[in-house]
Amino acid sequence: MPNVAMWQKALTVMPRISKEEWDGLDLVSRWLIASRSAVIIMTFTSAAFAGALALKDAAFDPLLWVLATLGLCLAHATNNLINDLTDHWKGVDQGNYFRTQYGPQTVEDGFLSVGQLMTYAAITGLAALAIGVYLVLQGGTPVLWLLGAGAFFVLFYTWPLKYIGLGEPAVLAVWGPLMVAGTYLVVTGNWSGNVAVASLAYALGPTAVLFGKHIDKLEADREKGIHTLPVILGERLSRATVIAMLIAQLGVVVYLVATGYFTPAMLVVLLAAPSLKRVFQVYGSPRPSEAPDDLPQGVWPLYMVAAAFWYTRRFGAFFLVGLVADVVISRL
Repeated sequence: MPNVAMWQKALTVMPRISKEEWDGLDLVSRWLIASRSAVIIMTFTSAAFAGALALKDAAFDPLLWVLATLGLCLAHATNNLINDLTDHWKGVDQGNYFRTQYGPQTVEDGFLSVGQLMTYAAITGLAALAIGVYLVLQGGTPVLWLLGAGAFFVLFYTWPLKYIGLGEPAVLAVWGPLMVAGTYLVVTGNWSGNVAVASLAYALGPTAVLFGKHIDKLEADREKGIHTLPVILGERLSRATVIAMLIAQLGVVVYLVATGYFTPAMLVVLLAAPSLKRVFQVYGSPRPSEAPDDLPQGVWPLYMVAAAFWYTRRFGAFFLVGLVADVVISRL
């Protein structure tokens, strides 16, 4: 029987459940949990951003946008499934590794066998590929290049990119120019340099969030031989990098308003700036040894990432308001 309540929960958080609870879930709930669907909202936001910019330029194609968005979300889900498979095969998630503490790793927790998780990944990936092939037939060679780039990051983000300090740059490229400017190209048939630059105003947020998570598990990754950028740069410089990226988001918007691509309505994002104070406090202080009282229940051991995610959501809300106003003004 469909468990709609669990669908809603899995789309907002990574629920911590027992094997007994898992066995009683419907297939959709299992897929949503296994694919870590709560974080796929970042991909949907990138696609929505691209759709709004296409609408701003009076070149929006609803069908192409829906297909591109669905394909991107399925590709992200495939990446998450492959991530867990790869880390299981390499033994990374064994021994109460950080990943298994903040949400279910379905193989390590005994919810799925390796074969079952491979089936999930294969079906999800084939669905994403089928949509991609259709879009290539509609858009031609430029879309083929985008499909190839997307497939590369889906297959190789977990290994070797994440292991050699290229995971974070990959996220900046994927959630920025690849997803936003790429979706814009699919929907409108045109590549836009302005859209590629504008995409950074959003992509810096997910990249900062990823940095925060990798700072949280820096020592665990170092012990496992996973050389994320925080491992390579060190904790102090990595903390400063997160702050710099969140400030740069505001700078990109101001630049695009100054150059005339965005209307002044987008300056509403500056209202998010005071919220940076909380991020400064977290990133300027030692990480506590246990969950502080003001941290929402169920978040720990995530801590640095929680602050970055909190701010990114606030920035995103103002960004959305500004973008809607910008589109309306541009169309008028």
